[in-house]
Amino acid sequence: MSKKGQHVVPSEGGWSVKKAGAAKATSSHSTQADAIAAATRIARNQKTELYIHGRDGRIRERNSYGNDPHPPRG
Repeated sequence: MSKKGQHVVPSEGGWSVKKAGAAKATSSHSTQADAIAAATRIARNQKTELYIHGRDGRIRERNSYGNDPHPPRG
């Protein structure tokens, strides 16, 4: 987990929210949806990125709540 921000990752018995580079989880949840909700609140407060990992550990979704270096064109 080298990317800065909050990561929703699979863990024993459910899902965890981890800050990038942290050894311990910020919080643990029984469902991925609960973990995403918690991580979203943290990412918004800290104006950072949110990375959602799948069961295989690979990043499947990413949301920016800070200064996005690559904002969508619109």
